[in-house]
Amino acid sequence: MRGPTRYVFLGLYRGAGLLAIVGTLGCGSIVDSFSGRKEACEIVSIGKPATGRVVRLIDTGTTINNDPVVEFVLEVTPPDGKPYEAHTKGLVSRLDIPAIQPGRVFPVKYDPQNPTRVALDIWDCPKK
Repeated sequence: MRGPTRYVFLGLYRGAGLLAIVGTLGCGSIVDSFSGRKEACEIVSIGKPATGRVVRLIDTGTTINNDPVVEFVLEVTPPDGKPYEAHTKGLVSRLDIPAIQPGRVFPVKYDPQNPTRVALDIWDCPKK
């Protein structure tokens, strides 16, 4: 190919490559946002440790790769405080559903500035 048509195709190839890169990077942050991972990692990085007993599970209606995003209703017990109820959400593998039923206790972290912001301390979060 020669002439102006060549430059049009070259521009299209470059544009498609750029779109693929941006789409891939953006997709990860969308999944993190819908799954609750982004907020959970923020809380885990600043939070204080506690335990959380699963009181109830609520189906959010969202699935990612056929795995449900679940809202956890937790009874949070800080080491030096009174238990309280808090909610968080997380992406759960279908294979792990039996392991997260009510009564199960998990390590959690809570935001010291807003103790109702809680995250299960089981996320594989990037180090800052």
